[in-house]
Amino acid sequence: MLLIIAIIAGIAGLYMAWNIGANDVANSMSTAVGAKAITLRQALVIASILNFLGAVLVGKHVTDTIKNKIIDVSLMSQHDVTLGFLAALLSASLFVTFSTWRELPVSTTHAIVGGVAGFGLIGGGMEMVHWDTLVQVVASWVLSPFAGAALAFFMFKVIQKLIFDVADPVARAKQLSPLFIGLTIFIILLSIFTKTRVGTELNYTMGEYILISLVMSAAAGLAGYLFFIKTRAHAKKKKYDVVEGLFRRLQVMTSCYVAFSHGANDVANAVGPVAVILAFSWQEVDTVYLLAFGGIGLALGITTWGYKVIRTVGGRITALTNTRGFSVDFAAATVVLVASKMGMPVSTSHAVVGAVIGVGLARGLDAVDLGVIKKIVYSWLLTLPATAFVSILIYRGLIILF
Repeated sequence: MLLIIAIIAGIAGLYMAWNIGANDVANSMSTAVGAKAITLRQALVIASILNFLGAVLVGKHVTDTIKNKIIDVSLMSQHDVTLGFLAALLSASLFVTFSTWRELPVSTTHAIVGGVAGFGLIGGGMEMVHWDTLVQVVASWVLSPFAGAALAFFMFKVIQKLIFDVADPVARAKQLSPLFIGLTIFIILLSIFTKTRVGTELNYTMGEYILISLVMSAAAGLAGYLFFIKTRAHAKKKKYDVVEGLFRRLQVMTSCYVAFSHGANDVANAVGPVAVILAFSWQEVDTVYLLAFGGIGLALGITTWGYKVIRTVGGRITALTNTRGFSVDFAAATVVLVASKMGMPVSTSHAVVGAVIGVGLARGLDAVDLGVIKKIVYSWLLTLPATAFVSILIYRGLIILF
C-alpha cells in the first residue's frame, strides 16, 4: 500500500512540475518573445534547459521551506501526512491546469502552499500550521510584485535617462552596455556560488565568492564592450532602433537569467511535497535526484503548453521593447533569486507581472491594460482559498480510500 502511494506521489509530482513549466514559463521567456528578441521555439528550448539547471543547482533551499516549515507534521500520523501532501499536490496541479487553459499567469507557489495549509488545518487544527512562516510567505507575495515593479521602473528610467535622453544614444549604449552585462553576470554567479552544491563543493568564503564573481563579471563586461564597440549603426535605421538592437542581445541574457532563477525557486512546489511523501511512505531520497526529477517535469511543461501564458504576459499587459524587456527580466530575476537565497517561496508570477506593470507605468498609466491586470489579480486572490478548499476535499477522499 505504501509503495502504491509513493508511486502515485511521483506521478503527481511530475504532473505538478509539468504544470509549473506550462504556466510559469511566461515568467522566464515571455518578455523576450513579446519584444521579439527571440522566437517562441527558441524560448521554449532555452527555458527548458535553464529551468532544469536552476532546479538542480539552486533549488534545495526553498524545497526545505515547503517540506518542513509550512505545517508541523509531528502533530499528525505519518499516514495522514503522506495523504495530505498528496492531496496538496493534486489540488494545486488541478488549479494550475485550469489557469493555464485560461491563459492566466497564476502563482504555483500560492497553489501548493494553499494546498498544504488546507489539509493541515483540517487534519491537525489551527496549531498544525506554522503561522509565523505563513505570514512571512504571504508578506513575500505582497512584496514581490511591488519590488519587481519598483526595480523595473527604476531600471527603465535609468536606461531612458542615461541613453535615450542624450545626443548620441548609440554611442552611449555601447559605453554602458558592459555595465549592464557585468551587473547581470555578477548576480547570477553570486547566486550560484552561495548556498548551493557548487558553493559547498568549492568551500570558499563569502568574500572570496564576491571577488570571483566580480572578476568574472568584469571579464564578461569587457568582452561585451569589445563586441558592441564593433557594432555599427545602419544608415537607414533610427538611432533608437539601433539602441533597441543592442539591448536585444542583453535581453536574451537576462531572459536566460530569469529562466534559471525560475527553476531555482519554483521546483520546490513540485518536489517538496514529494520529498515528504517518499520519506514517510517509502524511504528518504537524495534531494538532487528529486530536483532533477522536478526539472524534467518543468522542461516537459514548457515545451508542450508553455506558449499559452506567454501570450498574456508577453503582449497583453503592455507593449514591450527590448529595453523594457531587459528591465523586466533583470528586476524579476533579482527579486526571485534574492528571495530564493532567503528560503522564501515567492511567486515568480507576481514578480514578473509586477515588473511588466512597472515598465508600463514608466510610460504612463495609459500604457498598461488595466482590464488584463484585473483578471490576473482576481486569479491570484482566488488561488489560495481555492486550492485549500479542494485540498481538503481530496484529503478526505484519500483518507476514505486508503
